[in-house]
Amino acid sequence: MGRAGLSTEALVSAAAALADREGLEAVTLARLAADAGVRPPSLYAHVDGLDDVRRRLSTRGARELAGVLRAAATGRSGGDALRAIATAHREHARRHPGTYLAAQRAPAKDDEEARAAAADAVDVLRAVLAGYGLEGDDAIHGARAVRAALHGFAMLEAGGGFGIKLDVDESFARLVDLLDRGLRD
Repeated sequence: MGRAGLSTEALVSAAAALADREGLEAVTLARLAADAGVRPPSLYAHVDGLDDVRRRLSTRGARELAGVLRAAATGRSGGDALRAIATAHREHARRHPGTYLAAQRAPAKDDEEARAAAADAVDVLRAVLAGYGLEGDDAIHGARAVRAALHGFAMLEAGGGFGIKLDVDESFARLVDLLDRGLRD
């Protein structure tokens, strides 16, 4: 990205690519500036610092995850919908590890854009849980359980945490089956 192409969206895209390629911790203003061929102060014409870049990356990641989950859930219900979003969640975390990780950041209470993006992903999950008859607080508890299980699996898988030579795909399928049975109770 040369100086002529420098924009807020270009910087967030560069941050996403860098995070997915090298990890979220690799995203620094110095690195983004070097990749853009500019000095770090030049970035401040487009972003308000590293926290702003991370906020924008988180918002983008949440929107992307919501879109993937929505596409997977469309036309499905119950266990079929749960399996579809679980698989989509896992694949998204594999393909976009840095952006996915950025999306897990809780948005600030006064950041309406980030809150809306995060809520969009949760709304998809809540719609799937409605197929299990879960509403209100039960749906929130269910959403937390599903998110924690899927995120935990994704992080363990990404970090090489499954060292035993046993089919990880089968382990994932069993996890989703456990969630399905638990949500039915």
